[in-house]
Order: sequence, then C-alpha cells, then structure tokens
Amino acid sequence: MKLTLPTLLTLFRIFLIPVFVIVFYLPVSWSYLAAAVIYSVASLTDWFDGYLARVLNQESTFGAFLDPVADKLMVVVAIVLIVEANPSPWVAIPSLIIISREITVSALREWMAELGSRATVKVSFIGKAKTTVQLISLIMMIYHHPFLGLPIFEIGLFLFFIAAILTLYSMYIYLKAAWPILLEKG
Repeated sequence: MKLTLPTLLTLFRIFLIPVFVIVFYLPVSWSYLAAAVIYSVASLTDWFDGYLARVLNQESTFGAFLDPVADKLMVVVAIVLIVEANPSPWVAIPSLIIISREITVSALREWMAELGSRATVKVSFIGKAKTTVQLISLIMMIYHHPFLGLPIFEIGLFLFFIAAILTLYSMYIYLKAAWPILLEKG
C-alpha cells in the first residue's frame, strides 16, 4: 500500500483526535479555544484530502475506507466531549440523533455496497449541508465562550439543532433511495 498525501492527511486527522481530547480537558483558560482550533484544522484536512485525491488522481481504496472512518470518529468524539461538558437534554437529544444517523447511514452504505448498489446511497447535497452546519455548530460549541458579546455556545447549539433536523432529512433521503432495493433483496 502506497501512502499518498490525501491518505496522510486522513491519518493526521485521526492522530489529532487524542490531541483534541487532551487539549479539551487541559485545566487552562485557553483549552476550549485550542480545542476548537484543532477541530477546525482536522475539519480542513477532511476537505483537503478529498480535493487533493481528486486533483492529484490519488484516490485509493484505503483512502476511501479511511476518510469516512476518520470523519465519524472526529465528530463522535467532539459530540461526546460536548455532551459530557454540558449535560442537558438540549445537548444530548440532537447528539443522539446525529450519532444514530451516522451509524444507520454507515451500515446502510455498507449493506448496499455488499448488494452492489452503493451508488444508490451516495452523498447528497443535503448530506453536505448537514455536514457543514454540523461542523460550524461543533466548533462553536467546543469554543464555548462568548465572543464580541455573542453567546457562541448558544448559537452553536441552535445550529446543532438545525444540523439534527438536516440529519433526519438526509437519513430519510438515503433510506428512501435504498428502500426499493432493500425490499427486493431483503
């Protein structure tokens, strides 16, 4: 297996997960800011690895497997830390929706791939919009502190609810697209 630049970026994103966790829990005033920056850098590597894989024609089977794994790990770890730091149903409920959707859609994609129908559950525009809103909301919730008088955590939480709604809608789209195949082959 040849390690390409896009795959190295994905591996770097996975490496950042324990760094992110450690920084999040540091007993210093700047830990949430540093954790938000680390999460932002990891998110940028997600965009860059896919872009570079296409532009440099370095798409690989290993990269195609590893990229979504790195994405899901980073998101779930961030959500778990946010829920632990802010124990409330207002944080837990959208978190459960988002994590449940990630598990469901990942399992659906795997099963559809086994059936030879992976293209049926490819990433949609709604999935990309959900990811963008979710990313922004998580960064804001990780940062946590007011900025220029704005309640950053609360704005992030509002966006997190929007991400949860988009999550449910995107899951509906994936399930609707896969349903005829599931009925036929199930």
